[in-house]
Amino acid sequence: MMQLSVIIASKDRAAYLDQALRSLSEQIGAPSFEAIVIDNGSADATPQVVEHARDSYGYEIAYLFEERPNRAAARNRGISIAQGEVVVFVDDDVWLPPGFLAAHAHAHGRRRRTAVSGPIINVASYHERPRPALANFSRAFFCTCNVSVPLVALREVGGFDRQFHLYGWEDTELGVRLRDHGVQSKFCWDAYLYHIKPPSEQTLDATLRKTLEKAQMAARFIRKNRSRRARLATGAHRWNFLRVRALAPKWLLPIYAGVASDERVPPAVRAVARHQLLDGMYVHELQRGLQR
Repeated sequence: MMQLSVIIASKDRAAYLDQALRSLSEQIGAPSFEAIVIDNGSADATPQVVEHARDSYGYEIAYLFEERPNRAAARNRGISIAQGEVVVFVDDDVWLPPGFLAAHAHAHGRRRRTAVSGPIINVASYHERPRPALANFSRAFFCTCNVSVPLVALREVGGFDRQFHLYGWEDTELGVRLRDHGVQSKFCWDAYLYHIKPPSEQTLDATLRKTLEKAQMAARFIRKNRSRRARLATGAHRWNFLRVRALAPKWLLPIYAGVASDERVPPAVRAVARHQLLDGMYVHELQRGLQR
């Protein structure tokens, strides 16, 4: 039986996907594995990148097309055809060190009810390769940028909830169901990867769009799971609402936006304004979603 299935959902990020697939070809000491690429409605060269990887690399690569831009639905497609005993989820904009898959496989060992995660190291380019540090430790139970879990457990809980059709929280919500189903978490320092985040792509508009989508999906998460843990994780609690009402009321958000966008303002001041803007927009959108 195939030991690992690496699932990557991608949309219009052919250049990133190409690098991720190449890093899979350079794995050392990995057990048998396959890659499953779900093209989530791309209009770029994603199919050609996968075809090139099939011809160039010595591992099996499956390609699926999921027209709806929905990461939960896309990953469910991957789960439906996976052959590996353990599924490894990674994003398309990552570089996997040579020991990445071996570390995930070793971390599972004989334990069959474990979600293994590892350090996610954000870097500005593929040339940066720092070692993981304490700042890269995470208590997140299930983050699909870097996590592995037995295939049978995913199928038993029904995979991802496709109602989480925008950015954010679909993996956390699945993690709650896996935990309730008896899956335990394990953090493996050796299972680290590099998450490529060029500053030129982290524009205010792009980040703001993701922030609003994440807030809408957080409200959906809370409507589905009203536990204290879920409210703390999403920021959907009274003290957070009071904090934002004091520091980022709606009338102040346009001012923060202006300061954050003004190149004449010192970078440190712009950074503070950007943080306050995004924080305020998230919480106000979350409150609006909860009131629906």
